Amino acid sequence: MPLILFNKPFQVMCQFSTHPERPTLARYLHHPGIYPAGRLDADSEGLMLLTDDGALQHRISHPDHKQAKVYLVQVEGIPAPEQMAELRSPMNLGDFVTQPARTVQIEEPDWLWPRTPPIRVRATAPTAWLSLTISEGKNRQVRRMTAHVGLPTLRLIRIAVGPFSLAANPLMPGEYCEVSPDLVMNT
Repeated sequence: MPLILFNKPFQVMCQFSTHPERPTLARYLHHPGIYPAGRLDADSEGLMLLTDDGALQHRISHPDHKQAKVYLVQVEGIPAPEQMAELRSPMNLGDFVTQPARTVQIEEPDWLWPRTPPIRVRATAPTAWLSLTISEGKNRQVRRMTAHVGLPTLRLIRIAVGPFSLAANPLMPGEYCEVSPDLVMNT
């Protein structure tokens, strides 16, 4: 039962079947029978976990298990204290209310790879980086949260899921490695 850590590049679809316009996981991973334990939208980058074990997939991705997911978020604008407080609090996004998030403003990570294509840059709009940790992972949740407080997301990179991180397993976009699933099953 392999557990694969994969650094999903920008604009790659989280599926193995052919997509008419974008590359898919099949371009990078050639392990029969594996599937994602959670997803990232095409506009997001970073850590994905894949496995061929249904129980392990459930343990990683089901909300009952509350696996923390850590994102680096480049936003348009400089966060005010009120915006940061709102990101840390439960937030009503219309179709659901988020759980509290751990959110801190950080410096741009010096180890981060360049995105292709780069984000749009506007001289009149400064940007900032946040580290945002959630345990849910609803569709486009982080993007919706930052937009809700007036800080549109420009770049979104998931760097950790539960006990697995790109810090402990440095992978460039498109790279993957196999790890022991024991860390997930024992949490």
